[in-house]
Amino acid sequence: MPRFDDQTALVTGGTGGQGSSHVRAFHAEGANVVIGDVDAERGAALADELGARALFTRLDVTDEDSWSAAALAAESTFGTLDVLVNNAGVQNPPAPIETTDPATWSRILDINLTGTFLGIRAAAAALRRAGGGAIVNIASTMGLGGTAHYAPYVASKWAVRGLTRTAALELGRDRVRVNTIHPGVIATPFIREPAAGATTAIADVYSPEPFAIPRLGEPTDVTRLLLFLASSEASFITRAEYVVDGGLLLGPALKTEAA
Repeated sequence: MPRFDDQTALVTGGTGGQGSSHVRAFHAEGANVVIGDVDAERGAALADELGARALFTRLDVTDEDSWSAAALAAESTFGTLDVLVNNAGVQNPPAPIETTDPATWSRILDINLTGTFLGIRAAAAALRRAGGGAIVNIASTMGLGGTAHYAPYVASKWAVRGLTRTAALELGRDRVRVNTIHPGVIATPFIREPAAGATTAIADVYSPEPFAIPRLGEPTDVTRLLLFLASSEASFITRAEYVVDGGLLLGPALKTEAA
């Protein structure tokens, strides 16, 4: 039996490289999927591709009313909201703190942090009505360390960790589990294309060759873990932080000498 029969999952940033992978996987596992994104054309196309049990809703994660409408759409269309995946996020163009535009700082935190806060706030009551469920916040390995020239993004992802822990405490007695995934460098347009205002993509200056698993991650590497955390298989797991980075945070691996 598919893991998510008769359940509904709302995925933000649902048309992106990771988001669309998550949406397709939930759908394949029997879930009703609500694709939340600001890109109406791509969102509608993905919903049409999946067909039955898929709904697109235009969702600006920084807007409280937009969140209320998305949660309502999930319940009114499919009956319940059982899983929330706070996947939407943006990267800042690289710059040292002293030259980072305050407007850039605000935009990154509005989407990555406030968007996650508003999502939890909007979904909590629906998850209770469903009898419990799961929230999974997609953070980053940058939320576990410092990275020069990416202060807004780093700060937003560190803050998501604290928000996750607070939500786990507040919602645990309602049978709502809240966990975080910290992807490393995943092969998506987010990595392969420059951030808005930047001229260089992360993939242009990053090589995974020194690390324990010497390749870029794939969206499915994150998706498989996400499905586990959202499912009943993880019923005793909350406030956990899972790293999916191929060993990036471990540092360079020693090369095996030829025998």
